[in-house]
Amino acid sequence: MILLDTDHISVLEVPSSERRSRWLARLSLVTDQVIGTTIVTVEEQMRGWLAAIHKERQPRRLVRPYRELGALFAFFGEFEILPFTDEAAKFVEQFGRIQIGTKDKRIAAIALANNALLLTANRRDYEHVPGLRFENWMDPPPVA
Repeated sequence: MILLDTDHISVLEVPSSERRSRWLARLSLVTDQVIGTTIVTVEEQMRGWLAAIHKERQPRRLVRPYRELGALFAFFGEFEILPFTDEAAKFVEQFGRIQIGTKDKRIAAIALANNALLLTANRRDYEHVPGLRFENWMDPPPVA
């Protein structure tokens, strides 16, 4: 299984992005893996539109955030969404004092619980998580 971190999901929103083109080309070569994301990534993406809806008081200015929230549900319908399970919670508890954001800990735990490869550009945080397999498919490979 291949899991998409929030940054790999977010880049899909920029159609003309070179990073998007690069990772979609690499992803198109994968035919034998389930592509998914985590419920934590869904939460992160929803929070922005929910905040916009919550703060807006003018009905006409609610049209766009509600439309985008609906589009988000349709978008995520294309992916398998992995839940935060008891097994993932145990991994988070084992992480202890690892210096990594709370949501990143949860995403890493879900990846570990499902033995999944995590696609992320967030190497700095995830490299501290023991046993986590991750790669960045958006940036060009380092020159040897």
